[in-house]
Amino acid sequence: MISFVGAGPGAADLITIRGQNRIARADIVIWASSLVPKSLLDHCQSNPVIYDSAGMTLEDVISIYEKNPHSNIVRLHSGDPSIYGAIQEQINWCLENNRTFEVVPGVTSLSATAAAIGRELTIPGVSQSIISTRLASRTSSSMPKKESITKFSSHGTTMAIFLSASKPKLLQEQLLDISSNYNEQTPAVIGIRISWPDEQIIWTTVGQLAKDIIKTKIKTTVIVLVGPALKETGKRSNLYSPTFAHGFRKKSLVGSTKSRPSKKE
Repeated sequence: MISFVGAGPGAADLITIRGQNRIARADIVIWASSLVPKSLLDHCQSNPVIYDSAGMTLEDVISIYEKNPHSNIVRLHSGDPSIYGAIQEQINWCLENNRTFEVVPGVTSLSATAAAIGRELTIPGVSQSIISTRLASRTSSSMPKKESITKFSSHGTTMAIFLSASKPKLLQEQLLDISSNYNEQTPAVIGIRISWPDEQIIWTTVGQLAKDIIKTKIKTTVIVLVGPALKETGKRSNLYSPTFAHGFRKKSLVGSTKSRPSKKE
């Protein structure tokens, strides 16, 4: 079995129980030291063979799969492997070669950053959508033309920007494009190595974003959140409102906030 496991954002206790169990029983672990803290390997219990993929190619990794058809292999990816995890080509290989595999989801740096700053990112009346994207830079050939930050910024909703700290001026320029619904005062957060021991959180604005990213001198393991939901209060959610009914609860009686659970047969 090849298990593509999301390591989470960094902290060893933010991996899922399933992911921890897969590492514990692994015969082989392939992990990226540049993106995943070594503390995640503390979950190993069976003295596995460990490979660091930081300097490996896809072909190097696949050769390990080929040579170990009967082993429990964990391919440990940062965050959640389905987001910028480069796992599809590995999954394609598994399908073409009849290898059993699974994907174990992980906590993303997006959700970890929201938790670290104590904010909901989908505030009623302010933002009900989250756009996850990145700048088209060295890997611009991977970015469809219709998915630029310039175009996404016209929505003005919460945006999570990955893999883009190496081009801070370009990032700010695109966020403030003439078609954008952000402005220089729109709140932004720079999250650096979120949940790692040296985590940094920098509150800023879109107008100061480039300057503050440059100050950090850090270009990797950075996520940027942008949007009014980072500061604005917005409306109260209907979910627990006494004036709102759903399948499990009736509206409260007039003048009361006491719940009235629906009867289920």
